[in-house]
Amino acid sequence: MSTVAPSQHHAVPWPALQAARHQTTPRLPVWYGDTPLGSVQTAHLDSLARWPQWVQRRDDTLHLALPADAAARDAALAEINHQLRTEGLIVAWRHETFGLLDPDSGAVLAHMERAACRFWGSLTRGAHCNGFVADDQGRPTHLWIARRAWNKATDPGKLDNLVGGGVPFDQSPYETLLREAWEEAGLTRELAQQATPGRVIRIHCDVPEGRMVEDIHVHDLQLPAGLQPQNQDGEVAELHCLSIEEATHRAAAGEMTTDAALVTLDFLLRHGLLPETEAAALHARLQPLLQRAP
Repeated sequence: MSTVAPSQHHAVPWPALQAARHQTTPRLPVWYGDTPLGSVQTAHLDSLARWPQWVQRRDDTLHLALPADAAARDAALAEINHQLRTEGLIVAWRHETFGLLDPDSGAVLAHMERAACRFWGSLTRGAHCNGFVADDQGRPTHLWIARRAWNKATDPGKLDNLVGGGVPFDQSPYETLLREAWEEAGLTRELAQQATPGRVIRIHCDVPEGRMVEDIHVHDLQLPAGLQPQNQDGEVAELHCLSIEEATHRAAAGEMTTDAALVTLDFLLRHGLLPETEAAALHARLQPLLQRAP
């Protein structure tokens, strides 16, 4: 197993807990019919005004008046988003199709480019996996931590979970987990299928690309002690097996992405790996982000 030099250990406040509910940029809510879909920056309202047939402002709310036909609805969103991209308002274009989701039911209302979701502040889903090594009693002793490639469109060079990825419109979080397990860590489907579900964490915060509203579906996977994961798609710069103590401090110090730090915290709390004096307070801070009971 590879290791990294330990950082200085000291009590830190888990900045990801605050970042997960952070807003500094003025935004207007966006509705589609009776559904509160997301929000957009007020600074972008002039750009959206060129489509009055589809984007209509009523007082302090934007309403999407999209075509009833599904194909025409997708085409309207594509026209808007491609123009916003040329203006630099939608960045980190992925050429990946995501669902435009109802934030309450998860129903797919339309389809659009993944990068546009952060412009609109609409809900996306992610699948993450804590890859861990355990002792003979099954108690986790180490966590596999990835460092994101330096050319990633978002959070380049930040520490991340062993496996993590966005869920496209035609996959479930579990199916995405199986795919990403191979692409990011070289884990076989047979091994990845042993992952067990954790909880669902909703992040709702400003990011450089707009606003991130995402349900993170957490999974845990115990790996054999001698296994060395190997990245396959070039999106991971390094993979390190850290002691639980070291991984905890890296996550708590803000060295991980916001979503990965919260996924790590959820793992530590569920497995009873934090001191009782800290665990109760941290669980109380994490609880408002949880979308369903453990």
